[in-house]
Amino acid sequence: MAEEMELQYSNKKSEKKIYDQIDKCKLKSISGSKDSTSILIMGDNLRVMKYMIEEMGMEESIDLVYIDPPFATMNTFHLSAEKANTISRSNSDNIAYDDSLVGEEYLEFIRERLFLIKRLMSDISSIYFHIDYKIGHYVKIIMDEVFGKDCFINDITRIKCNPKNFNRKAYGNIKDMILFYSKKPGKQIWNDPRIPQTDEDVKRLFKKIDKNGRRYTTIPLHAPGETQNGPTGQEWRGMKPPKGRHWRCNPKELDELYAQGLIEWSKTGNPRKIIYADESNGNKIQDILEFKDLQNPSYPTEKNLDLLKLIVNASSNPDSIVFDCFCGSGTTLKAAQELGREWIGIDKSEEAIKIAMKRLTPAQKTFLTKGQDFEYLEAY
Repeated sequence: MAEEMELQYSNKKSEKKIYDQIDKCKLKSISGSKDSTSILIMGDNLRVMKYMIEEMGMEESIDLVYIDPPFATMNTFHLSAEKANTISRSNSDNIAYDDSLVGEEYLEFIRERLFLIKRLMSDISSIYFHIDYKIGHYVKIIMDEVFGKDCFINDITRIKCNPKNFNRKAYGNIKDMILFYSKKPGKQIWNDPRIPQTDEDVKRLFKKIDKNGRRYTTIPLHAPGETQNGPTGQEWRGMKPPKGRHWRCNPKELDELYAQGLIEWSKTGNPRKIIYADESNGNKIQDILEFKDLQNPSYPTEKNLDLLKLIVNASSNPDSIVFDCFCGSGTTLKAAQELGREWIGIDKSEEAIKIAMKRLTPAQKTFLTKGQDFEYLEAY
């Protein structure tokens, strides 16, 4: 087996050294419910995650992680005091967060946190890492090292804005990326989100009409690759799969499809499975997502709530805990709350915590009970 590739840089530490050097912290309650199921914490996420492992007993308890950390942009992001929903770059405004780590220092900052995140993740968990195109390829190698290349699922493109028209000698940049990994290969929660088909989709994809007026299409019942000994290489109704191919399912299942009238024979005599439009569960979501940045965000680089609801719905269950240790204004937590999941959010910015508190405390109890109450804690 080929050796795993790793990035080499001067300040790279072992996982044990990283963990041992993290200063311990304590948490004190600021406000919230004593019986809370969800927790918002202000503090250094590295120290807090060690506290979660050692003091809260939360190792291997998180089913879904989404993080949108700093992107190594060398920018300081400000928040306008006059207009709460307007992001300002005035140096006189409050600092939301500082994104000054770059190069080796940034990569080790990320790697340290990924090791602790992995310890908190359950065996059926997954992580979505939101990053940009400038540093994302390095982060991909770090994640391969921490989680393993076999745990990589998708490199998702997120369309973030409208097309640009600038004079720089380059293509317009309208995307960033989300790296999607599992804790264990193929074991992650997956609820297969779908997009409802439009009338145009139905007419384009289901061009045939049966005697009852139902639209349908057909797909081959064989697939590439020969089966040497298994049932999918055996004869069915007097015929074997074409050379170099195998049946998609056991011949007994083919008999069931035939008995249900769900097999149609092609002009060349090959069986094809009938799929009706009115039984379709929609179009599978692809790895290019269009969820553009907000025009009037409450916090710098705030992500689209619908994007986070898609992720939470796809990769967690109602009894899951959703975790974001760079939670910012709380979009991940808000998505989890609206979908009835428990959540834990961490951020060291007081400005971020203030905004998250407002978003997570609705004036009316319009959401599901679970994940509604939460406790606000501070690490020290």
